[in-house]
Amino acid sequence: MATPTNSTANRPRIVTLTMNPALDITTSAEQVGHTDKIRCQGVRYDPGGGGINVARIARILGAPVLAVFPAGGPTGDALTDLLIDSGVPFHRVKIAGNTRESFTVNEQSTGQQYRFVLEGPRLTFAEQARCLDELRMVASTSQFVVASGSLPPGVPTDYYQRVADVCQNLATLLIVDTSGRGLQHISSGVFLLKASVRELRECSGAELATERDQVAAAQELIQRGVAQVIVVSLGAGGALLVTSSVRQRFSAIRMRSGSGVGAGDAMVAAITVGLIRGWSLTESVRYGIAAGAAMLMTPGTAVCNRDDLERLTSLVAAPQDVDAAVYR
Repeated sequence: MATPTNSTANRPRIVTLTMNPALDITTSAEQVGHTDKIRCQGVRYDPGGGGINVARIARILGAPVLAVFPAGGPTGDALTDLLIDSGVPFHRVKIAGNTRESFTVNEQSTGQQYRFVLEGPRLTFAEQARCLDELRMVASTSQFVVASGSLPPGVPTDYYQRVADVCQNLATLLIVDTSGRGLQHISSGVFLLKASVRELRECSGAELATERDQVAAAQELIQRGVAQVIVVSLGAGGALLVTSSVRQRFSAIRMRSGSGVGAGDAMVAAITVGLIRGWSLTESVRYGIAAGAAMLMTPGTAVCNRDDLERLTSLVAAPQDVDAAVYR
């Protein structure tokens, strides 16, 4: 299994790729129902999309980071302005289509959350190629590339495999967090894959009802050469860390209910930052679990507080080794 080496230690930079960014809008309503107008109170706007969220949190944690993304139209301009305000360096690839919006409504009467996510603009072949060219240019001096989020219309299902090929040619480690067609068409070149049980199920085609099944599915992906490390996020159940030689179970931190928007992105960001710092995979995953928990303390897709994250890290119990014998 490849790990960060001294040859990359002098260029500890993270580059994120977000192919389908969004202008995240969060508001609240007393009750959400059909037909009647829903009167909302308060609104918050954040730059969003998997890789952009990862970049925002990595910056809060003090890591040198740069975000690459396509954006167009008034929503793309608004997203870019918000990202400027956040202080995250970026390379924007201008596109003809309008960047999508993502709309979240918190129902005050029940504490439930409703999320409405638009499809996104259709990217032309030339726009897709410019995104890869931009990534190739900035990733040549990075230690990690984090490709995170969905693929927009018009982008081929093997696009993340093309990203993996770019990273392999540059000797840059790739971390991927995606789902659906983008995930299923990755065949090689990923250093670390973060997946939920649902996403792991999409790859295996099996129910994966037990921990044994989940670890076995992760090991199969490793044996096929898709990734060297699999982190399975289990929500309130914690996480699994699987490599060719490691099987560890991490418990979650008990938290009051809150907005889970961006928790997975925070987990990926903190894991990557841990690796940048030279931490072990185990230490980095513990940091990632704390970051996901810290996101429950923030409104909408606001980034977590670094002090909260550091405090919560001490509450993440040491992992338990999963009995390897049952997987032979």
